[in-house]
Amino acid sequence: MIVVTGAAGFIGSYLIKRLNADNYNAIIAVDKFDNIEKNKNLVGLKIRERVDREVFAAWLDKNHETVEFIFHIGARTDTAEFDMKLLHALNTHYTQEIWNRCCAYQLPMVYASSAATYGLGELGYDDDEAKIPLLKPLNPYGLSKQEFDVWALQQKEKPFFWAGLKFFNVYGPNEYHKGRMASVIWHAYNQIQKTGKMKLFKSHHADYKDGEQMRDFVYVKDVAEVCIFLMQHRKNSGIYNLGSGKARTFNDLAKAVFASLGKPVQLEYIDTPADIRDKYQYFTEANMEKLKGIGYSSQFHSLEIGVEDYIQRL
Repeated sequence: MIVVTGAAGFIGSYLIKRLNADNYNAIIAVDKFDNIEKNKNLVGLKIRERVDREVFAAWLDKNHETVEFIFHIGARTDTAEFDMKLLHALNTHYTQEIWNRCCAYQLPMVYASSAATYGLGELGYDDDEAKIPLLKPLNPYGLSKQEFDVWALQQKEKPFFWAGLKFFNVYGPNEYHKGRMASVIWHAYNQIQKTGKMKLFKSHHADYKDGEQMRDFVYVKDVAEVCIFLMQHRKNSGIYNLGSGKARTFNDLAKAVFASLGKPVQLEYIDTPADIRDKYQYFTEANMEKLKGIGYSSQFHSLEIGVEDYIQRL
């Protein structure tokens, strides 16, 4: 059996779909299952059992002998969440509980970290583990992910295989329930369909023009492929970047969405919300050499190809 936490969420549900495509059908889906919209992501997927996240640790204690692999994707992912106690409980402490059981029961695991740990990128976006303790996240969400990464690297006892994946800006199917935290592509699609134009944040940084802020956008299909690779590879444990490896501007993204919809480009720039303005990343780009160095050779979707595929699905 393969465990996927955050199973009803965006990345978790797509990962289950990808596992099913390779006939991995004995899936243990772990989540809260209290969100009707999110639960729609699981319709049609082959799942052996649903386990509430609150009882998963006890479930694993009883059933670990039948578990082959754990993908711990579930987390509180709201970058505007400022309840550090909640984030520590759901993102840091919960992951520690799973890690400790993976050590005790000799289970391999992949867990979700985040590019939010890089903060303003003062040290670059290199997944060199010697630099990880020096990173300075900009928000409590990033800090909660950073806390676990640092803790994992400090542990003397580790699972026989483990990997932490620093997700950059992931987009794709099954994110419709995320509201404000859904990708800019999802918001662009809806805005353009309704109004014929798209709103982007103004730049509040002298080095960047409006819409020229740059992010590493990575298609969820590529995220799933990396997860499958690591499950099958099971060596070279560590923390890895997971982005496309190529930073692109929000203007590029907008143009790709308009092109996929066959509509003329109409952009409007609005102020970045005050609650995130001081914690806004103007540039991110994953250094992907470490993952390539352990044998991952699949090509990542370009922004234009990924957006076109996603828009067709929408």
